[in-house]
Amino acid sequence: MPNIKSQEKRDKQNLKRTEINKAVKSRIKTLDKNLKSSVENKDKEAASNDLNVYFKALDKAAKSGIVHKNFAANKKSKAAKLFNQANS
Repeated sequence: MPNIKSQEKRDKQNLKRTEINKAVKSRIKTLDKNLKSSVENKDKEAASNDLNVYFKALDKAAKSGIVHKNFAANKKSKAAKLFNQANS
């Protein structure tokens, strides 16, 4: 237990941020799985929609600092490659 008031506040903030970060990262993983299953089922319309939602989630996470921008770029590149191979 911290003796300093500001450290108590910092601990609360860290717990709250950790929960938010976990939720965002979990959502990114779920969207990735959804995209892969749509591509696997050869559903072009669903895959296209899933790709857009996945890109948006990655961009927002990178912008807010939850994930590194290179991580987001790498994931987006792999997803686009997967989508293009399935639609060619």
